[in-house]
Amino acid sequence: MPETRSLPPVLAGPMLRRLETTRLTLWLAVRAPADVKLELMPQDDAPQTYQLSKDQPEVKLITAGQHLHYLLIDLPLEKPLPQDCWISYRLSLRMDDEEGAGWQDHTVWAPDICYENQSLPGFLLSSKVSSLLHGSCRKPHHDSGDGLVAADQFLAKHITAEEGAKVDQEKWPAALVMSGDQIYSDDVAGPMLRAIHSLIKRLGINDEQLRGLESKVPDTASGLYRHEDTYYRREKFLPNLEKDRALWMVLFGGVEKPIFTADHAHNHLITLAEFLAMYLLVWSPAAWDLVKTDIPQRLTPDEITEYVSEQQVLKDFVAGLGQVRRLFAHLPVAMIFDDHDVTDDWNLNRDWEETAYSHPFSRRIIGNALCAYMLNQGWGNKPEAFSAELLEQMSQAYKVPGTSVYDEFLDTLLAFENWDYHWELDPPLLVLDTRTRRWRSERSGHLPSGLLDWEAVTDLQRSLRGKDAVLLVSAAPIFGVKLIETLQKLLTFMGKPLMVDAEYWMAHPGTADGILNVFRHRKTPDRFTILSGDVHYSFVYDVELRGHSRGPDIWQICSSGIKNEFPAKLLDKLDHLNRWLYAPRSPLNWLTRRRGMKVIPRKPVGTHHGRRLLNASGIGLVEFDDHGGPDKISQLLPDGEQVVFVRREEEARWD
Repeated sequence: MPETRSLPPVLAGPMLRRLETTRLTLWLAVRAPADVKLELMPQDDAPQTYQLSKDQPEVKLITAGQHLHYLLIDLPLEKPLPQDCWISYRLSLRMDDEEGAGWQDHTVWAPDICYENQSLPGFLLSSKVSSLLHGSCRKPHHDSGDGLVAADQFLAKHITAEEGAKVDQEKWPAALVMSGDQIYSDDVAGPMLRAIHSLIKRLGINDEQLRGLESKVPDTASGLYRHEDTYYRREKFLPNLEKDRALWMVLFGGVEKPIFTADHAHNHLITLAEFLAMYLLVWSPAAWDLVKTDIPQRLTPDEITEYVSEQQVLKDFVAGLGQVRRLFAHLPVAMIFDDHDVTDDWNLNRDWEETAYSHPFSRRIIGNALCAYMLNQGWGNKPEAFSAELLEQMSQAYKVPGTSVYDEFLDTLLAFENWDYHWELDPPLLVLDTRTRRWRSERSGHLPSGLLDWEAVTDLQRSLRGKDAVLLVSAAPIFGVKLIETLQKLLTFMGKPLMVDAEYWMAHPGTADGILNVFRHRKTPDRFTILSGDVHYSFVYDVELRGHSRGPDIWQICSSGIKNEFPAKLLDKLDHLNRWLYAPRSPLNWLTRRRGMKVIPRKPVGTHHGRRLLNASGIGLVEFDDHGGPDKISQLLPDGEQVVFVRREEEARWD
């Protein structure tokens, strides 16, 4: 093991998470347990200083390895913070492994975290949401720019280049909403997996026992990393289903396929350590200073070619991580999982669930992914959802991954149903869990599950009471592209739901009726802004209820991906056919569940004539009016371009 002091004190973060007038939540990963000192310096108010021991309840500590520890600072404030003014902060750490070194702030462990001519990071606590950033689907080795870098560039434009920060409050986003696929655990580049294994060794992340899970898999995680098939051939390890399982029945007979169905699952993450290291490497430049990505032995010539190609793309990705870390330190970050945070087709239907969770190896992989999600994403969304008992169980389980103690914790986590949350912004932000609270089909196990079960729909309706406007986060668009949904429905009928990721709101009758009834309810808010991702292209729909003299007004805004795109030629054809087949007077509109709604697609300015779908990596920007409805909707691209979606009333069509 390396000397501890040769490692950076902070491996990732600080990441600003939940932010309220009387509460502040920060997340970071560190090389050693540490005491914390946080100084808050509002421009128009007295400073506040909090010195916290790592043993105090405001500082939660989880240890995952000899040199990997996670801190969640969930701090109730003695005095409310002022709203609508800039608040600088200094976060200092006193590391356990540096006796006598004293307090170290960002100038030691993240000197590039501040914007130009600023000596401190900071944030704006908005009394009302005037704008926010949102997006999903960030695949590091996709050959495009990074939307999070575009988000950082946007912030840099709206903060003064003078000492003593001033920001444009109308332009400064109230939050960054990441609506799924923050990592791609099922589609990992060879050099990324190589870096993951190098980082695991450097940090001394605890080894995981794999014995007895699958005959083809080594007994330990460390043995798996050394195996000749660990790079580009991991499908050999992944569990297969019996040939007679209904999940894999197609129109003319049954076929055998792996549970983990992504076309690019050759480097699918498996162990807890791999998932944890992946998060560090996609969020922080510090982790990359510790790793090697030399070409592994025993690769074929084709695999070497692919490896070198991926290395070039990852080089650009890593170059932007300093900006990503800076972005996370200046905006409250809200997150929710989608399938690729765990695995492609996660909980697609009842047959998938029954098969995946009954197999010990696939259950372990899913559990490992969910453990890493909780620690890196879910924890900061809603810290109060995770009891002291649950955190203690996790802490003990992380000491002995792969043992019965660990598997018992996975059982607890897989049964957990408190991933959804809301933040008291104005308008409030409601984030849906559309992955673990699904409505399984009772008619047939191969049919797609509803994205929310009845209880979750009822909870949503209850949460909406008394609100005039709401920001609703759904990983998958509630109102998607009609032609694509029709193709998904057709292939589901043919027994091939996995071929097209048949995960859309209208696929399940109960969920479809439930969510539409939410919009029709007499006590529903007047304005719904729905933020979605998932699909790898971006679009905007204005949605109105048919036959209603007034609202609710609904805006379906999809921003996807942050660093991913749809096959360009295919999307062009689907876009064209969708406009033709579902034109305003097309009778096909009456064959859908949304026929009682009027949908007006917006046009992305500057794209080809007639196009409604934008196929470009970037980050979504929504600017709001005084009533909580979108005033301007656009996509910020990494090259600095801003693509605005404009409404054209004459192109309204009835659904």
